[in-house]
Amino acid sequence: MHKPLSAISLATGLLLSGLTFAPSAQAQALDAAGLQAIDAAVTAVAPKMVNWRRDIHAHPELSGQEVRTAKLVAEHLKKLGMDVQTGVGGTGVVGTLKGGLPGKVVALRADMDALPVPENTGLPFASKAKANYLGKEVPVMHACGHDAHTAMLMGAAEVLAGMKAQLPGTIKFIFQPAEEGAPVEPDANGKVPSFGAKAMIEAGALKDVQAIYGLHITSNLPGGVVGYRSGPLMAGSDNITIHVEGRGGHGSSPWATIDPIVAASQVVMGLQTVVSRQLNISQEPAVVTIGQIQGGTRYNIIPDKVEMMGTLRTFDEDMRQEALKRITTTAESIAAASGAKASVRFGPVAYPVTTNPAPLTQASLPALNLAMGGKTMVIPKVAGSEDFSEFQKVVPGFFYFLGAPPKGKEFAKAPPNHSALFDIDEDQLPTGARSLAALAVDFLQRK
Repeated sequence: MHKPLSAISLATGLLLSGLTFAPSAQAQALDAAGLQAIDAAVTAVAPKMVNWRRDIHAHPELSGQEVRTAKLVAEHLKKLGMDVQTGVGGTGVVGTLKGGLPGKVVALRADMDALPVPENTGLPFASKAKANYLGKEVPVMHACGHDAHTAMLMGAAEVLAGMKAQLPGTIKFIFQPAEEGAPVEPDANGKVPSFGAKAMIEAGALKDVQAIYGLHITSNLPGGVVGYRSGPLMAGSDNITIHVEGRGGHGSSPWATIDPIVAASQVVMGLQTVVSRQLNISQEPAVVTIGQIQGGTRYNIIPDKVEMMGTLRTFDEDMRQEALKRITTTAESIAAASGAKASVRFGPVAYPVTTNPAPLTQASLPALNLAMGGKTMVIPKVAGSEDFSEFQKVVPGFFYFLGAPPKGKEFAKAPPNHSALFDIDEDQLPTGARSLAALAVDFLQRK
């Protein structure tokens, strides 16, 4: 996930003070007896989930490097008697559980990768791992909860494998690498190699799948509460790279140069008008942020060029395309006015909007409410992004958040995802596994 969820906290507090939890929308196929069977199996596997999570947390692997984690997952799925594919879209793993009765095909997804973040949690199983990232050795940490996602789906897989004879259909368990975005660059033809969800799709992970479910754990919702919304949930994300070329020279004689630093500064300010003055944000919100700017080597030397990097976040595809055009035009025009030249490139990370289709959302809510004891709530849009959205482009998909702030921490004050202090309440691992299993069974049973 490409942004902490701390922005949810304040809004969630307001929602909790003014709203009741979401009621069931319709009768679900999964009933109380079915949930009771899932609960019993989840309780039995709960200690394993804690052990898996701690083991994966202590041995984190960066995007595209998830070899150890993938091996752990594959061995577990094989022991459950599943048909297991490895190396799917890189280091991805797909386990297929064919039920005892014919029926539909549903998928459950978890991401496996960690982040280049030094861990400061002080946990007894805290990461001491280091890995190569963009040519440098960096500390690695599961700062976004993907260790928990993997452990929960491993638990759900064991639960559902134990119900195999009664399942009317097939369940695919998709363990995905590189959700955080592999460090890839365009090739000589400008094509960006696929990674993460997109690479798994191209490798056939969604073959025959009719719907897919996934969750994201967060410390910024109350413990044991699911946050969801129909329609746009998480923003689409586009990396922005802008090169501004001028003509360098001595800082004492700027009139003899074309100063790319001044031109780049004007571009940064001009880009703020893309959202504030050029897009119709009464339809959907949008964000343009420049987070990095590099240029120059000495205080009295005007350089030849400056490089800027940033991000675009949108919740509508038409608005996204409009923003991409306006960012390019704005940067090129402002630079040209200074006699400089700007070139704009987007990617390699370019995730679509994570959108929960209304029909699947409404059909899934009764089972989700049953599994969560009614502790579900509609949350505001999240400006973070997720490549679960790539799956949703191919089949209907439902994505939701599970609150799991560490014990003793208020959800509004807990360190957010991507923080070096990020941690979770492991008691919510069974909650996540139960919700995933319940949604899968309900989908297969629902006519």
